[in-house]
Amino acid sequence: MVVHILSAKCQRKLKQHKHTASIMALPGQSTDDQAMLGAEHELWRTTFSYIKSMALKSALDLRLADAIHHHGGAATLPQIVARVMVHPSKIPCLRRLMRTLTVSGVFSVQQQDVVPADYSVSNGNGAVVDPLYTLTPVSRLLVGSQNSASIMAFVLSPVLVTPFLGIGAWFQHALPDPCFFEEAHGEALWEMSEHDVALDTLINSAMVSDSRFIVDIAVRESGDVFRGISSLVDVGGGLGAAAQVISEAFPHVECSVLELEHVVSKAPTGTGVKYVAGDMFQSVPPADAVFLKSVLHDWDDEKCVKILKTCRKAIPPREAGGKVIIVDIVVGADKKHGEVHALLDLYIMFIDGIERDEQEWSKIFLEAGFSDYKIIPVLGFRSIIEVYP
Repeated sequence: MVVHILSAKCQRKLKQHKHTASIMALPGQSTDDQAMLGAEHELWRTTFSYIKSMALKSALDLRLADAIHHHGGAATLPQIVARVMVHPSKIPCLRRLMRTLTVSGVFSVQQQDVVPADYSVSNGNGAVVDPLYTLTPVSRLLVGSQNSASIMAFVLSPVLVTPFLGIGAWFQHALPDPCFFEEAHGEALWEMSEHDVALDTLINSAMVSDSRFIVDIAVRESGDVFRGISSLVDVGGGLGAAAQVISEAFPHVECSVLELEHVVSKAPTGTGVKYVAGDMFQSVPPADAVFLKSVLHDWDDEKCVKILKTCRKAIPPREAGGKVIIVDIVVGADKKHGEVHALLDLYIMFIDGIERDEQEWSKIFLEAGFSDYKIIPVLGFRSIIEVYP
């Protein structure tokens, strides 16, 4: 039976080769026509980018990566179906979803040379071998105890996706104008989260997920930024995931989190991290270092300068080890991440935020009274920035 299957594979490859050769040999091809068809391809590919996003959202909703992970990182469709909530009538549709997810790199697929004992189908031409879907480095980020599934679920949630449908109309209004999230929902994201329990839970889970992931890497790749300090306050640190990672890696550092009162009221206990209710625009608790992860990109320059000034008042002079540690995007720090930087800069506009290049960061540092800074691009599309008083 294996010989028969391999023979069928060879026949398919031979047919594909002949088909490709016949296409390449077509006479009278117009260079202009081929250029237009290539442009059409790119236009459709860009237009359908949202399909990739929604396919990923479906994978998260159905927990497809978890199902594959359960089988050791490789599973057939029947094995996946056995662990996810899919109506039997939709199994052929699920196969089509898996094809999109493999084309986009979320999963990979390999054809087995033997039919699994629990699955054998005949299509009239012999046995059909069910493909084996495997996890890729991308989908491995969606499984395990410290995964990025929650932050992806937040970004792809309807409450965040819907405002982008009206961004074209938003550009036609004069500034100052409500951000397009507020224009779509009638209130700002943070206002909505105060009375929408589901949204608040989604945000907190997303921030915990992202902080654990990126700060854990920051500690390994650039742990020196946390050495030589005895205290650190994580400003706008949510439920304290980042501070917990730093505290575990550097037990001698006294870590605290400054957050709004309604966030602090939900903070976990017994983590070794102190939680302080307060407003970063008013004051920051004193510490050797202030930590700001994905905070400043939420605010315009004026508000960022105000936040940084309160941070500067909280830390000792540079010669005594005082500094602000920022984890955020520096646009252009690495050309490899140019597309992601551009997309994130447009994305953060939904709350009137901005992703800054080095010149823009330098401007707000100087206006806030800092003397110097150092950019350390060791976190993929994000960087660590040390800012000195």
